[in-house]
Amino acid sequence: MMGPEEFRQAGREVIDWIADYLERVERLPVQSQVKPGEIRRRLPLEPPRQGEPFERILRDVDEILLPGITHWQSPNFFAYFPCNNSFPSILGDLLASGLGVQGMLWVTSPACTELETHVLDWLAGMLGLPAAFKSDSTGGGVIQDSASSATLSAILAARERATAGQSNLKGVREDLVAYTSTQAHSSVEKGIRVAGLGSDNLRQIGVDQNFAMQPGLLAEAVAADKAAGRKPCFVAATVGTTSSTAIDPIREIGRICRQQGLWLHVDAALAGTAAVCPEFQYLLDGLELADSF
Repeated sequence: MMGPEEFRQAGREVIDWIADYLERVERLPVQSQVKPGEIRRRLPLEPPRQGEPFERILRDVDEILLPGITHWQSPNFFAYFPCNNSFPSILGDLLASGLGVQGMLWVTSPACTELETHVLDWLAGMLGLPAAFKSDSTGGGVIQDSASSATLSAILAARERATAGQSNLKGVREDLVAYTSTQAHSSVEKGIRVAGLGSDNLRQIGVDQNFAMQPGLLAEAVAADKAAGRKPCFVAATVGTTSSTAIDPIREIGRICRQQGLWLHVDAALAGTAAVCPEFQYLLDGLELADSF
């Protein structure tokens, strides 16, 4: 079992390793050069019966794992996402791991809960969102563990709003319908499936020459579903699609959603932080959110 002194020594070695890696990552090939299965062939078939010295573990990272890494932090990696860590973020992650708190409820960690709420209120202000988005009003936010779970959370909230909370009690209604563009992130359809709405009830709206959703087609699809006795409940628009960084016309889509009483989820798939938007007055008058994007 690792004691405090051994932890201190190993921790210094890890920090040095990370610093050295980030200093030289630009010189490494961005895409891994290994073939499928090559990494696994170098791993033992059975789990180890006892631990290895820490220096051996770091050596395995260098010799076995590093050749199989696609270097997302490389300044040469422009294909999909920008670099998404930094020295301060690594230290923050280390500190969070050391504390190891659970923030599932306020009582399990008051500082964790209140810090999260407060920082997201800061974010709402930085984005120019209305006061209703902040925790001291009707809003407030939480940090999700991934983009996919954030999208799913929005779909579930929209589902419960459309059914007055009955879906959780009696099961999902078959007439609920959702909408997104043909260019939306795959997490939207995945979330629709997980939430029980079903892929057949997801309408993929056509896009214009800039790959942005066409509001007119959205309005037509909503009207057609209502005429057929279905219940539209959710629209996912995107600010920066992963395929082309296309930006959907949030202002026009928001007007349609407000007129029809639909939940609008704005997914900043490749352009920042996703926003879940249950109210749409800002899209009609102040337009702070649309203008900030």
